[in-house]
Amino acid sequence: MIYLCLGYFNQEKMDARPKAEIEAVMSECQPHLKEFYKSGQVMMDAGLDLETKCLRRENGKVMVTDGPFVETKELIGSAFLIEAKDMEDAIRIALLHPTTQVRAGEQFGWGIEIRPIHYFEQREQNV
Repeated sequence: MIYLCLGYFNQEKMDARPKAEIEAVMSECQPHLKEFYKSGQVMMDAGLDLETKCLRRENGKVMVTDGPFVETKELIGSAFLIEAKDMEDAIRIALLHPTTQVRAGEQFGWGIEIRPIHYFEQREQNV
């Protein structure tokens, strides 16, 4: 089964810290990412930009607004897909991600949400 994992952070907490401190914390992520990728179960891993547009249908028209979609202190900073046999296996793999491994991430509200993906239409993959 494939799982979508979303990495969250608290922008206010990160913005309140000096740039050099943030860069130092981010540099701690690299060794953990290597272990995460070595699992062989990571299908895709991407950092997300802060620019967001939200599309919503209202009164018969599609409205495009700036995001995020809901008012929240936590923003999505990364997304990754993993292949796992079940949720416990997905948790085991997600635990290798820097979001859960780098201690300093706790002060910035780092966290991961894991969701199983259910396909609406299965497409044949080119191998």
